[in-house]
Amino acid sequence: MTDYDVDIIEARRDMAALFRWTARERLHEGIANHFSMAVTADGQEFLMNPYGIHFSKIKAGDLLLLNARQEPNTTDVSQGMVDITAWGIHGAMHRNNPGARVILHLHSPYATAFSCLKDPHLPPIDQTSARFFNRLAFDSGFDGMGIGDEGERLSHLLGNQRTMVMGNHGIMTIAATPAIGWDLMYHIEVGCRNYMLASASGHPLSVMADDVAEKTAQQWEEYEAQAPHHLAAIRKILDEEEPDYALL
Repeated sequence: MTDYDVDIIEARRDMAALFRWTARERLHEGIANHFSMAVTADGQEFLMNPYGIHFSKIKAGDLLLLNARQEPNTTDVSQGMVDITAWGIHGAMHRNNPGARVILHLHSPYATAFSCLKDPHLPPIDQTSARFFNRLAFDSGFDGMGIGDEGERLSHLLGNQRTMVMGNHGIMTIAATPAIGWDLMYHIEVGCRNYMLASASGHPLSVMADDVAEKTAQQWEEYEAQAPHHLAAIRKILDEEEPDYALL
């Protein structure tokens, strides 16, 4: 245990399960996306996937332990274990947002397509998209691949939201636990998918009234206790079909 009372072994296994499941859902982009989880009370030490291992092969023991206030080990960098774009974004996010315990960043198909719209505001057309009514942060200043000051810029845009639409880039969720981070990530992708498919029909959309959308979003927040069950169900499948994900 750490002073933040995190079971690091279970944290590693939860995160490894998310990588494996993301690959099954085909939400990642090659080996380019990254998840991280702070494991200390100050939020500065965090686990993150190394560069070059496909999401479908990541094991609990593969995750790197990094410090947001210290440059990565030169050996890790020289051997290509640390993706400099991931370090730029996740390092800055953990350094400047200590409360950001879990940070998931994907270039998932529908959310990324949605992020490329001129006006990427998600209308509440169904109960899934309504989960994010007035609950999205937006980045409209894409300035490259997370190298240099890009991560610092992104780290100051979150406000009090937990999901960020990264214009021309992808999606990011920030949460207290891997379970909630994944639940947000899964449902923002589904919400964007439903919106993009409905829009592609060419027919007028049936958008909820604001009061109904807000009521639905609040109900999602009250329902959030189910998120650990979502992750537990994923781990149960992996325990049966890909048990090596849990290896340290």
